[in-house]
Amino acid sequence: MRQSPSLSGLDHLVLTVRDIEKTCAFYATVLGMRVQEFPVADGTTRKALKFGAQKINLHHAGAEFEPKAAHPTPGSADLCFLSETSIAEWSSHLATLGVQIAEGPVPRTGACFAIVSIYIRDPDQNLIEIGTRLATDL
Repeated sequence: MRQSPSLSGLDHLVLTVRDIEKTCAFYATVLGMRVQEFPVADGTTRKALKFGAQKINLHHAGAEFEPKAAHPTPGSADLCFLSETSIAEWSSHLATLGVQIAEGPVPRTGACFAIVSIYIRDPDQNLIEIGTRLATDL
């Protein structure tokens, strides 16, 4: 019997946002991502947020690149990022920046192991979860 094809990872995802510069500033300052400009086929440049081996491409609401989601909407994402930095350090960092923690720390079930998470919101009100591996799961 032939085996079905399988996926090996996530290369990128797309966020539709109201203000690309504000989004870039938030993700760089608050979450430590790198802002990357890259050229596209029509000769223009786009912006992305890089972290680890992944990136988040940004689409400006109302001027999305084709092809796009059927209903691109700012504030509709719910993303979980993993970190090796402790939740206590994240909490202190966020407090210094005046970023409110919406919930947490709370235990959660990650894709590969148990995590403890805190939740914040980005400028478009996307829910951002920051999770770190529970020490008891090491």
